[in-house]
Amino acid sequence: MAAATITAKLVNELRARTGQAMMECKKMLTEVEGDIEKAIDAFRKKGVKSSLAERAASEGRIQGAASADGKSAALVEVNCNTDFTAKSEPVAALGKGAAEALLCNPTANPAETLKEQFTAVSQTTGENVVIGKTAVLFGQRVGLYLYGISGKIGVLLQFAGNVANVSDELITDLGGHVAFSKPLALDRTGIAADVVEKERNYAIEEAKATGKPEAIATKIAEGKLNSFFKERALLDQDFFNAQKYKGTVGQMLKEKGLTLEKYVRVEVGQ
Repeated sequence: MAAATITAKLVNELRARTGQAMMECKKMLTEVEGDIEKAIDAFRKKGVKSSLAERAASEGRIQGAASADGKSAALVEVNCNTDFTAKSEPVAALGKGAAEALLCNPTANPAETLKEQFTAVSQTTGENVVIGKTAVLFGQRVGLYLYGISGKIGVLLQFAGNVANVSDELITDLGGHVAFSKPLALDRTGIAADVVEKERNYAIEEAKATGKPEAIATKIAEGKLNSFFKERALLDQDFFNAQKYKGTVGQMLKEKGLTLEKYVRVEVGQ
C-alpha cells in the first residue's frame, strides 16, 4: 500500500487546529496515514486541546522597547498558536505596544493594560494571542538586543562604569553573544549549587569509569568543572567573535572600563 501524501496544506490545517509545531504535525500525519481527524484524536490523547482558548500558545515573537535616555529597556514575549500569525503585523504591533507599556509602568500587566487590543488581535487571527514572559531593566546604561532573523530572542544588558563606552556596536555584539551562547548565569557564583554539584559528580564518575582512583578522579573533575564554567558563565566565556576581541567577555568589558551588572535573555518557548 502506497504511503499517504502529506501536503503542506494538510500540515498547516493540523497546525491551525492544534497549535503544534510543523514537524510534530507532519510526523503525526505520517503515523495516521494523512487522516487529519485521527491526527487530532491522537494529539488529544496526548493532552493537546483543539479549541482556541485551550490550545497552547507555543509560537510567538519577542518585542522590545528602550527609553530615550538609554537607562531602561523592556522585553515582551507575545505567544500565539502558529508561526504564521506570530510573524504577522498585528502581533508585531501588539508586542511593541506591550513592551512600551511595560517600560512606562513596570509594575503593570501589559495584558491588562492592552486588554482590548489583545482581544481584537485574537478575534482577527482566530488564535489564542497572549503575553508570555516579560522583563525590564534599569541602570546607568541599559542595552536592548533583538535577534531580527527569527524574532524569537531578545536580550537586555545592564552596564555600569564608564558607560560612555557602551556603543550600539557593543550592544549588538554582546547581545548576539548572549543570544547564541545561552549562558546559565552572569558569573560562576550565579550558577545554582545543585547544577554545579551534578556536573562535578558526572565528571568524577566519568573519570572513575576509566579506572582512575577517586582522589585523581576528583582532581580531574575540578578541571572539567572549570571548563564547564567557561562554557556556561557569561563573563568566563570567550567572546564569540575572536576577530574583534580575543579573550573572555569579562576581560573585554574590563578593558572598556565597564561592568555588566545584569542581563536577561528571553526566547520564545524557553
